[in-house]
Amino acid sequence: MTSYPKLLAPLDLGFTTLKNRVLMGSMHTGLEEAGDWNRVAAFYGARAKGGVGLIVTGGMAPNKEGGVMPGAAGLFSDEDIANHAIATKRVHDEGGKIAMQILHAGRYAFSPDCVAPSAIKSPISMFKPKALDEAGIQKQIADIAMAATRAQAAGYDGVEIMGSEGYFLNQFLVTHTNKREDRWGGSYENRMRLPLEVVRRVRQSVGRKFIIIYRLSMIDLIPNGSTWREVVQLARAIEMAGATIINTGIGWHEARIPTIATSVPRAAFTWVTQKLMGEVNIPIITSNRINIPEVAEEVLQNGAADMVSMARPFLADPNFVAKAAAGQAALIAPCIACNQACLDHTFSLKMSTCLVNPRACYETELVLEPTGTPKNIAIVGAGPAGLATAIAAAERGHHVSLFDAAEEIGGQLNLAKQVPGKEEFKGLVAWYRAMLETLDIKQHLGRRVGVDDLTGFDEVVIATGALPRDPEIKGQDLPHVLSYADVLRGADVGKRVAVIGAGGIGFDIAEYLVTGKSPTLDLAAWKAEWGVADPEDAPGGLADSGPQPEPPLRQVTLLQRKASKLGKGLGKTTGWIHRAALHMKDVAMIGGVNYEEITADGLMISEGEARETPRLIKADNIVLCAGQVPERSLADALAAKGMGCHIIGGADVAAELDAKRAILQGTKLAMEL
Repeated sequence: MTSYPKLLAPLDLGFTTLKNRVLMGSMHTGLEEAGDWNRVAAFYGARAKGGVGLIVTGGMAPNKEGGVMPGAAGLFSDEDIANHAIATKRVHDEGGKIAMQILHAGRYAFSPDCVAPSAIKSPISMFKPKALDEAGIQKQIADIAMAATRAQAAGYDGVEIMGSEGYFLNQFLVTHTNKREDRWGGSYENRMRLPLEVVRRVRQSVGRKFIIIYRLSMIDLIPNGSTWREVVQLARAIEMAGATIINTGIGWHEARIPTIATSVPRAAFTWVTQKLMGEVNIPIITSNRINIPEVAEEVLQNGAADMVSMARPFLADPNFVAKAAAGQAALIAPCIACNQACLDHTFSLKMSTCLVNPRACYETELVLEPTGTPKNIAIVGAGPAGLATAIAAAERGHHVSLFDAAEEIGGQLNLAKQVPGKEEFKGLVAWYRAMLETLDIKQHLGRRVGVDDLTGFDEVVIATGALPRDPEIKGQDLPHVLSYADVLRGADVGKRVAVIGAGGIGFDIAEYLVTGKSPTLDLAAWKAEWGVADPEDAPGGLADSGPQPEPPLRQVTLLQRKASKLGKGLGKTTGWIHRAALHMKDVAMIGGVNYEEITADGLMISEGEARETPRLIKADNIVLCAGQVPERSLADALAAKGMGCHIIGGADVAAELDAKRAILQGTKLAMEL
């Protein structure tokens, strides 16, 4: 009997059956825009082969003005239909089903041609939209229906109509963005007219035996958002208009509440979906921060939804469902919701991939072919770079010996997992451990190796990581001065702390120092911290009281030498979350400082090139987070003996302990060995 009976149960839609209750949610990867349709097919085909019940593509524009950005992919011609058919055929050949998401960006479109219900500029776009007239609205409806017709011609099993996250259809629903006084605005019956007409027209265009998913915003998380009564009213009307399934959308992109970052609790919004269960007669999908089969099964067992949507977990592991079904859940590469290689790439106009699995979206480029000449490979360092190399090399058939001076694998991941909001790193280390055992990789832990230990290997890989940079501050050797590693390993820290360095590590240390019980592990505390309320009590789900975080454990001052905004180098889509969290905890942030001296009373600083107005920041402890330098002592010793080696990860480049780069570098090296 399966461990996941609900998750793996088929879902009968009447005219077709999904083989399980798992939806691969829509993600914009950039693949379709790249124009290599064999590559697109390889990406979706791998996920279909991995067992997912239904795939939804990234958002396809119905017309030029609706594209998220100029050049956004869509189905505009017979050539486009033929290209998309390459991907749908691959999915069907692998036994899967696939739906195309139709996404009209509205005022979120990064284009001077953007359109919306009213001419109100979005805070996340530089372009003010044009308010549509009646003819313009009719054009949008017709174009969306045509996109569905073309999707059907391209072999898709259905479409998902994007009606949430603050995109075009969502913009008509709320007074926040809809100021119209005609039949498309004013009363809620008028404001919901457009999404209903879109669903009706799509159903008329594609017939009865075609999946139509409607992505409905169940909690907007913006001022003047939808009430719960309106959400239920819309859901019922969408069902009557012809939708097959309702999918859950959470939060607008402009909302100042995190919804999918790693600090958001697992399954944090399934309670919203559960409120809609029983209000409609078609299946309902829940979404956001469901990343392991145990959580997905629990959500379904609790009656929170009929189906679960997981998007980024299928970047991390295309075989998620197959491994769960085979009783190999421990071998599922976990999505840690870091955003670093997926959303950060998307919003930087780069191809999306995955920190944990850099082969995502690069299935035709990063190919791990079995080796014809197995080698004995020594890898020194069991952090992300060394682990990635070891696993990929062993999967190719090489014989791998992994060495580390520490008693456990993980390197600095073991520090990261101590930070409140980064608990997902525990699962990543556990996955690495399971993979090492499954691949029979020889582990030599608690052992510091020298040159003599590495003779006789065909290849030597140095992944020894980084060491803290010497900040060269007078008084840094005083006993109350700590390193970031000291703090995360449990050193006693006083009530007043000055943190030197405001990069990613400095922000993590500040978060660790001001936080008691992690709200990521306590949904009620997390909702209170960010001011999330039941939309039945507060329109849009914003609490009247606003954010109510727990008081900070300590008084923390975060400092940097650069005069730029603190946290400027943080993740493109997550930096604002870290800054907001520390502001809520009253962390002082000071840039453009000179570190004059550390004294028994605290940290003496001055400001600017003129070193003006020296002052003392009183502190019980000073924590050094002033950057890192590569640890290459073993590599240098090997070179001195005339022995070659490969240097990767922090030992190669120590900037910000970049696990994304380290894992990619290790994977690429393993391909070449």
